[in-house]
Amino acid sequence: MSDRPAPAVEAVDVHKSFDRGLVRALDGLTLTVAAGEYVALSGPSGCGKSTFLHLLAALDRPESGTLRVHGHDLTALDDANRYRREQIGLVFQLHNLLPHLSALDNVEIAMLGTRRSRHQQRDRALELLTAVDLGGLAQRRPPELSGGERQRVALARALANHPRLLLADEPTGSLDSASVQLVLDLLGQLRDREHVTILVVTHDPVVAAAADRTIHLSDGHVAGEDTTEPLRERDSTSRSVA
Repeated sequence: MSDRPAPAVEAVDVHKSFDRGLVRALDGLTLTVAAGEYVALSGPSGCGKSTFLHLLAALDRPESGTLRVHGHDLTALDDANRYRREQIGLVFQLHNLLPHLSALDNVEIAMLGTRRSRHQQRDRALELLTAVDLGGLAQRRPPELSGGERQRVALARALANHPRLLLADEPTGSLDSASVQLVLDLLGQLRDREHVTILVVTHDPVVAAAADRTIHLSDGHVAGEDTTEPLRERDSTSRSVA
């Protein structure tokens, strides 16, 4: 019997449509993402990239097909909120931070409902803000932070509960080039530090090039893929978090 771990993501012949079937977002999508892999999803607008992320986050359900995350069938979830809290980290193009709360509180709020004490929550939030080089800005509110800093707070929040899968939908779409590179560096560093699988939706070839592999979608199915660099050849020395 094989002792290989289950894939982080396994989609087989997944279909999803909207507007009573008039808009077919996913049309037999089949793909696999290995545990610990860093994968970019690319393709034209409307090809199903964001729809697929929403299904993986259990924000919606496929109409047919098989969709598993770490071996768990997402069509048979009893508690989608618990699944998102314990298994998934979410980062979007718009950071979705609460403007009246500090950066520290924005990260802590993701841990509400967990078994961590308030002290443990604060320690974890400070640890993550330090990891994204924002430890000194923990008490600032989002309006007092730059766009890149806000997105780094959002990344810290997404990692608060040690998710096994990080889903990022155009996380750099509103950032300048310097901030884009910083976020990309952090994704790579935090993937190793947090042992998380990453799936990023992007139109940006710079973002795609930072991943281990890029899967190209077209009309709701896989049109091809590119391997950026074998995992074993990635330079781990460039991944240490300051």
